Amino acid sequence: MDDKNGGCKRCLLYEMAGKDDVIAQVEKTRKLLTDSERATDDEYQKRLATCKECDKLIDATCLKCGCYVEIRALSKGAHCPAKKW
Repeated sequence: MDDKNGGCKRCLLYEMAGKDDVIAQVEKTRKLLTDSERATDDEYQKRLATCKECDKLIDATCLKCGCYVEIRALSKGAHCPAKKW
């Protein structure tokens, strides 16, 4: 959903950029994590779904902390700064 300034509120990176490029970057980051550090695929998808519903998500960025949610959600030990996951 675009805002009047051309940004995309409540969008994830892959929705704003070339999907393949973003998926490749997320996968590259994911591979840097050990199995014990990495969130499961199911947990990752649940986290992203929660972020997409949050009013703090603007242009794939969390306004509470400034992170790209698709990267933060990869780590098992990461948490939502708004305490939603």
